[in-house]
Amino acid sequence: MRWYMDWTYILVLIGAIISAVASWNVNSTFRKYRKVRNSRGMTAEMAAQMILQDAGVYDVRIEHIGGNLTDHYSLNEKVLRLSDSVYGSASVAAIGVAAHECGHALQHAKGYAPLKLRSMAVPLANIGSRLSWPLMVLGLVLGWSGLLYTGIVLFTAVVFFQLITLPVELDASHRALRILGNRNMLYGNELGAAKKVLTAAALTYVAALFSAILQLLRLILLANNRRRN
Repeated sequence: MRWYMDWTYILVLIGAIISAVASWNVNSTFRKYRKVRNSRGMTAEMAAQMILQDAGVYDVRIEHIGGNLTDHYSLNEKVLRLSDSVYGSASVAAIGVAAHECGHALQHAKGYAPLKLRSMAVPLANIGSRLSWPLMVLGLVLGWSGLLYTGIVLFTAVVFFQLITLPVELDASHRALRILGNRNMLYGNELGAAKKVLTAAALTYVAALFSAILQLLRLILLANNRRRN
């Protein structure tokens, strides 16, 4: 069972620390700017409705969902869901998050290619996340290289999903900030605050990708060590 003591665990630790810092950063940034109300008095769902209507998107519903920062856009349902901390809030942070999710709805409406690719990759990524680790653990414990390399290939699908997720999220934030500025929905420092919230959120996806790459590197190193031994 030497592999449990392998020095490559440091790669897992680095990834975990980076992800934890990114998560703390987005939550603390959101908490800071959720205290700042926008000067127009709009709520997040009002802003989302305005963005969608201005873009000619009339077939997307806006719904309230429980939780904190559980906001998301469902492609299959064409539903934009805003969390407890966003729905009904007039803070610049909430409007920034709502506008970001609208960015995904606009990507969908315009046939944004990376979004289509990410949607196609979801089933494979789900299979990879569920089966890769059991196969790799069995391969390491039993010494079966075939299982180990199969698990690594499946985990590569998870890394690929994280890779194509990043430009999708960055583009959604870019669309959101451009619309909020061009439509004068947020002014001056308000727009700057929304940008800080969305930048912090984007860094969580960067951290997730970096962590996944470190995990994959560790697995490749373990597989190479097993082959040499």
